[in-house]
Amino acid sequence: MDRQERIVNALSFDVEEWFQAEIFSHVFPRASWETMESRVERQVDVILDILARHNVRATFFTLGWVAERAPGVVRSIVSGAHELACHGYDHTMITRLSRGEFDRDLTRARTVLEQAGGAAMGGYRAPTFSITSNTLWALDALLDQGFTYDASIYPIRHDRYGIPGARRFPHIVSRRGGRVLWEFPGMTVRIAGVTLPAGGGGYLRLFPYAWTARAIRQAHRNGEPANVFAHPWEFDTELPRPGLKTLSRFRHYGGISRNARTLARLLGEFRFAPMGEVISARAAGGRGG
Repeated sequence: MDRQERIVNALSFDVEEWFQAEIFSHVFPRASWETMESRVERQVDVILDILARHNVRATFFTLGWVAERAPGVVRSIVSGAHELACHGYDHTMITRLSRGEFDRDLTRARTVLEQAGGAAMGGYRAPTFSITSNTLWALDALLDQGFTYDASIYPIRHDRYGIPGARRFPHIVSRRGGRVLWEFPGMTVRIAGVTLPAGGGGYLRLFPYAWTARAIRQAHRNGEPANVFAHPWEFDTELPRPGLKTLSRFRHYGGISRNARTLARLLGEFRFAPMGEVISARAAGGRGG
């Protein structure tokens, strides 16, 4: 096994109900959620089954809202020896919150998840990758509440998120008071000097398999772990389809029918582990620069 083949990549899933995706924020207002069909438990079960068949563990960034209403989801994640991590309380983007509102959201989510999971958590991913250049103060809030790593910064230009030019691979972020936090950015690929998104969510569904595999191998050539992520609803072939405009419908539903096969192929070709373990191994190796 050569050096690149020995590199273990991070695999994670953002656990939310299908109607909580940002694309539906103006279709299903918060007040309607209690009346919506819950599908998250069966969706997570599909992923857990794929992971079990390949003997792979992953990180599940989970909403506090989901943990309150579907505690069986958290029990299934923890009983499978997967890593439970925080995705906020109700999927409100940080760009829509004040510092005080974010503190309260984070406290509420962390409390619910740690009670459901039975242990403290170290990891956080913001809804819709909404730690941007205007919300970097959220990193201080994470440190205040004892989080050790973040996975919310995507070093790309996007219509809803991203910090173009940000570092592409796991690194230590220094904050006020000399405190530090590990950051594991969303996976990208460099082509002709341009940084492009790869390996997660719609990029995993809509792009050919070779796109994600290329990004992983490029990370490995740099001696870095890759970062693959998805959402449970992206594996639901019977996902409800409320009215969306043509482009939005394609972005949201395209590739769902083949996503389970794509994930299984990745698990067979590359090595994966929970994100917290990948970061811990990197920290132990002294590569935090």
